[in-house]
Amino acid sequence: MKYKFLAAMLSVSTAAVAIQVPAAKAQTQPAQQSYNIAAQDLGAALQRYSQISGREVIASSTIVQGKRSARVQGRLTPDAALSRLLSGTGLVAELVDGALIVREGNDTAEEAGSTEAGSDAIVVTGSRIRGAGPTGSPVVSINREAIEKSGYGTVQQLLQSLPQAFGGGSNESTTGTTTRNGTGNDATLGSSINLRGLGTSSTLVLIDGARPALGGVGGLFADISLIPVSAIERVEVLTDGASAIYGADAVAGVVNIRLRNRFEGAETTLRAGTADGDMTEVQFSQLLGKRWSGGHVVLAYQYSERGALAGSERAFAREDLRPFGGPDYRSTTAVPGTIRAANGQIFGIPTGQNGTALTAAQLLPGVQNRRDARAESDVLPRQRVHSLYAGGEIALTEGLTLRANILAAERRFRRIAKGDFLRVSRVPVTNPFYVDPIGTRQPVQVTYSFVNDLGPDTRTGRVRAVTLSGGLEQRLGPWRVELSGAFGRQKGKANYYNLVNSARLAAALADTNRATALNVFGDGTANNPATLDRIRGSYGTIDDFSTWSAALRADGPLFRLPGGDMRLAVGAEYRREAYDYFVKNDISTATPNNAPYPGFPGPRHVKSVYAELNLPIVGEENSIPGIHRLELSAAGRIEEYNQFGRTENPKFSARWEPVPGIALRGSFGTSFRAPLFDELIGPALSLYSVERVPDPASPTGTSPVLALFGYAPNIQPEKATTWTAGFDIAPPSIPGLRASLTYYDVDYRDRIGTVTEDYLRFLSNRDVFGGVIVDNPTLSLVQFYFAQPTLSNPLGLAPTDIKIILDGQTRNLSAERQRGIDFDLGYATSLAGGTLDLGVGGTHIFSIMRQLTPGAASTDFVGLYASPVKWRLRGRAGWSKGGFSANAFVNYTDSYLNQIPVPAERIASWTTVDLTLSQRIGGDESDEGGRGLQLGLSIQNLFDKDPPYAAVRSQTSGQGYDPEKASPIGRMISVQATIRW
Repeated sequence: MKYKFLAAMLSVSTAAVAIQVPAAKAQTQPAQQSYNIAAQDLGAALQRYSQISGREVIASSTIVQGKRSARVQGRLTPDAALSRLLSGTGLVAELVDGALIVREGNDTAEEAGSTEAGSDAIVVTGSRIRGAGPTGSPVVSINREAIEKSGYGTVQQLLQSLPQAFGGGSNESTTGTTTRNGTGNDATLGSSINLRGLGTSSTLVLIDGARPALGGVGGLFADISLIPVSAIERVEVLTDGASAIYGADAVAGVVNIRLRNRFEGAETTLRAGTADGDMTEVQFSQLLGKRWSGGHVVLAYQYSERGALAGSERAFAREDLRPFGGPDYRSTTAVPGTIRAANGQIFGIPTGQNGTALTAAQLLPGVQNRRDARAESDVLPRQRVHSLYAGGEIALTEGLTLRANILAAERRFRRIAKGDFLRVSRVPVTNPFYVDPIGTRQPVQVTYSFVNDLGPDTRTGRVRAVTLSGGLEQRLGPWRVELSGAFGRQKGKANYYNLVNSARLAAALADTNRATALNVFGDGTANNPATLDRIRGSYGTIDDFSTWSAALRADGPLFRLPGGDMRLAVGAEYRREAYDYFVKNDISTATPNNAPYPGFPGPRHVKSVYAELNLPIVGEENSIPGIHRLELSAAGRIEEYNQFGRTENPKFSARWEPVPGIALRGSFGTSFRAPLFDELIGPALSLYSVERVPDPASPTGTSPVLALFGYAPNIQPEKATTWTAGFDIAPPSIPGLRASLTYYDVDYRDRIGTVTEDYLRFLSNRDVFGGVIVDNPTLSLVQFYFAQPTLSNPLGLAPTDIKIILDGQTRNLSAERQRGIDFDLGYATSLAGGTLDLGVGGTHIFSIMRQLTPGAASTDFVGLYASPVKWRLRGRAGWSKGGFSANAFVNYTDSYLNQIPVPAERIASWTTVDLTLSQRIGGDESDEGGRGLQLGLSIQNLFDKDPPYAAVRSQTSGQGYDPEKASPIGRMISVQATIRW
């Protein structure tokens, strides 16, 4: 008997219900069929499901006893129908040897912050035991229906709408506005996900359970902008540490993007949108899928294009914030420019003249000319993305299955940048256009923008990525053994044009020929084109990340416990990662310098073994008063790195249901993050600079210091201890009501970081920055830094003048402890012949206690600039009937304190409303997912609410809003048509 052994396992202490179907029908496997199964006894409902679907179902009679199924009606795929049938029963279905095995599971785990209306029958993220969800950890699950209801057209929009997500880090909207939270390392303008604000590299992103190649300098993040949203079946977000399950980087959580591998038929989607005419988007996608008795295959292609959003279209995208009552952050590099004379006095160059006949009498003493470079640049770049996915599986023999898939993508971007490559023009007296403001006949410095001469600073680039994976799976009775491998590569190119080459600039300024010398005393209209071509420079980077991996895994039952089968997963994995960074520098030397960036370490080799055990102590078969169900799990992982040694991480979880419909759960474990490739460079990349910084203890108000920037040696992994406790409620007496709450505590140690952005505040805030201040350093130590080739000493001080060293190097710097709650409350009921779905999900952070260095005071960073806010909420209300659906979402971001200005400023909260409408045309009204046309209207930020005013400043610029906590897009109206055929 094919299922004799499996049925025997299920029938210990009870009988097994085997629902048989004719063999010929079992092989049909249609993509969609009409289901009309009323809510009834679950055993009878499963039997009816089997008759319609042609799939064999095996279930224990006591597992289904006393349970009622949900109603299933409409044209659905077999998987979707079974998912709805089991919704709310606490059971899951696992495909074993061609049969569906129904067993106890964890189908309510996804409720923390969930945006989906129903629940999947199978939740897999957070456990290596297939078919089982994480025992005590919360999972946010967003299924295909919820993705479509959200109205979002990109993966980054979808994930960043999660209350647990923080907008800081490497994203196209933050790059170029700040260097905090790792933002400055995103040359190719990709997008990342940053759970809880613990860092983009502390959130592990998987695609169908496999690690993709990474982007950003050093392999900083997974670029989610390359994933086609049309090819996604669901997104599972584990909001808990999981290094014991998945290894490095799973500190804040895991995002597992599941693709539509079971899709059958054809689906064409067209989408177009506009941000009130200021920015446009278009999208086209095509899916094709085929299933047969021995396997399936799916092919998906998506093209997306979004125009640039110009800063001139948004009043808050300015450096001049005086209209808002704020400061003037405009750049001093302007056109016309400003002359600084030999005695330090400044003179503004007047407008309305080209510099060919300028005299000292025309200059404006004490005037600093300025230019709003932010208003002249793009807030968001133009992006074009091509994505292609192909995947499938085939049964080679009975029990042996081959799986393979490939995801390839190309993204191109173009952006008019603000211009961070600034150059000061030192004009010698031999320059034919030289003007002497004070009559000393000495060289002068001119802060001058070449935007009118060379054109705007323009940045373009391209990212290409490919991920391939495949494996062989052998079923050995109830056990499964899998041998798999994967390869990923992401290569990004970024080019910066219309820059100024400093070496050739100096030569052009020293030219004595009036016809070819460079003139920086006018409005940028009188220079010789040949001269401009000569000083024109560029800068480019190429980052190349590749990963190879192989794994041998096995999972299955060990023996029977009173509450069910004890199940075990074991595995061994190997991963090789390599990173190269190439620089094309034509801004510093007379001839271009193209060379690999120095100091990056060689390939990383990671060897790991893991084991995970699931123990159902009490189940429905042996429940007692006060313990309806009790399930425990334990996992452990050992990883060895060739670059820094071995790490060991355990995890323990528990789930207890005292009565049906109420579950208490908890988890405890440790996690770690491996250093990025650039974080292992060490002192090979460093800058030591003599500066004057504010010092309240100095009689003059400032003190000379030696500031250290770059990378410290011997950086080690970050480590974290995480525990959670929470509950899930789905009372049988109130159908449609679901609630969950999770308390979390993350103790994060040895954080790798830098406080470079705040070095001017070190001496003014010694209680916070004391650990990076070295008072009265030894003379030998100061002399050591003075002897280094990377020392910059514009003040011309001697080593004996230095009494303070400020250490702004990247290193294992801080400890951070974050505590908070995630919650979700939802209720679905019938209304006016349709279904009403109401809910709210959110997160509240109690504290983010951060200690920059050992011995320094701990400071609470929650609700501050560059940190997450205390409250973030997303409410939902939807009504659907037949082929019509209307959904509204309310997004709330709490107010917070901008601590950078003096005095600190309170930033207002921000609330926006999204609206989506859809109507199905053609086919049966209940034919969900079947053939027909579906039209949709999406309005993001319905009332066009501007971001709250925030005077935020980087090292080189400023603006009037905070891109980490608000979107500059405004009201975005999109229409979409999906044809299923």
